[in-house]
Amino acid sequence: MLLLECLKIFFARIADVSLGTFRTILCVKGKTVEPFVIAFFEVLIWYVVAREALNTSGNMLFIAISYALGYATGTLIGSLLSKVFIKGIVGVQIILKENNKKLIQNLRKIGYGISIIELKNDYEGKHKDMLFIETNTKKLKELTKIVRDFDKEAFIVVNDTKLVYNGFLK
Repeated sequence: MLLLECLKIFFARIADVSLGTFRTILCVKGKTVEPFVIAFFEVLIWYVVAREALNTSGNMLFIAISYALGYATGTLIGSLLSKVFIKGIVGVQIILKENNKKLIQNLRKIGYGISIIELKNDYEGKHKDMLFIETNTKKLKELTKIVRDFDKEAFIVVNDTKLVYNGFLK
């Protein structure tokens, strides 16, 4: 009977914490309605589980461990689910070691919109290019691989983007 209680608490915590993690990421992305609905179910599940855990007469250590393991697992699952279901846009800034017209042409041919700023490194006296690219998170791995294939020493910075007006997104 205790095992059944522990499993029930474990899986219910996975559900409510996964929803909470998912909700938080949606809020950060600027969504409002979806997090509102998710929050209702998240807290409803949490209330039922917390009440169940506190009213169980079994060994409280096993209940507490089930509760904590469910919480940790829910955080992991919520993060993984958000990567799959939440589409994001990232801003990528790339500073190339040297001017690399071939890389830029290749990226444009593939379909990336690129803005280029010429930089001058006063320390070394070299001219470099900084590329600005807005892309979907799903394409980030592809983009960084292409850049690394052309320039292994490229400096790449990725920032989360909430909203893009106009411009070009692959």
